[in-house]
Amino acid sequence: MNPQTFTYCCYAWLSLAVIIHFLLFFVAAPFGRHTSEKWGPMINNKLAWILMELPSLSIMLFFLWTGTNSTSSFAWILFACWIFHYVNRTFIYPLRIKPTDKKMPLVIMLNAVIFNLVNAGLNGYFLAELADPEKYGSAWLSHPITIAGFLLFCTGLFINWRADHILINLRKPGEKGYHIPRGFLFTYVSSPNLLGEIIEWAGFALMAWNLPALTFAIWTFANLVPRAKNHHEWYHEHFGDYPQKRKIVFPFIY
Repeated sequence: MNPQTFTYCCYAWLSLAVIIHFLLFFVAAPFGRHTSEKWGPMINNKLAWILMELPSLSIMLFFLWTGTNSTSSFAWILFACWIFHYVNRTFIYPLRIKPTDKKMPLVIMLNAVIFNLVNAGLNGYFLAELADPEKYGSAWLSHPITIAGFLLFCTGLFINWRADHILINLRKPGEKGYHIPRGFLFTYVSSPNLLGEIIEWAGFALMAWNLPALTFAIWTFANLVPRAKNHHEWYHEHFGDYPQKRKIVFPFIY
């Protein structure tokens, strides 16, 4: 694919993110606490998580291994950040979540597969084949923007993992149902796990400083902000004592 065609693909995918962002404020994706069997055939929740995240991990491993420019510069650091995140999302996180009777609609899993195929494909292909190796040379590695992006990525990763740990451990063994999460950034927002992912991929985009990375950061925001709003409203509907001062996803702002 030539660079111009690739750029058009990124802009088309970015335009779709804007549309989906506004649509998700009216339609809650039916998985997790919002699960609904009205969306057709269902699949085991743990298996669905593994299958839908696996493409993102596999594609980036493929491009890292086979790409023309993947290891000819420090672009491998960007591959490593992506792979590190998705090893957790593909294998560690699904194995940690508590067993539940709730399943995920197959159509949601398939949509997530497409989402990950496109985002990993755009980012992996750019880094492996289109990026100038000099762009990710020693000057890039020591640049303040790269360092700031990496620190932001790590901060988001920590927030995401810490919040997930709290959520996973809310239920005692054999217990069902939901509880109000407390402590850490749950003091300020309903979904610090989603806030962490938004920060994480914003940091990645800052590090990479390229169009596909920016596209993925915007897609992350487009998906997760409405999701956080749905969670926030769900908590208020199901818990009369839910903290009124908590924001949705951004502390003190929204």
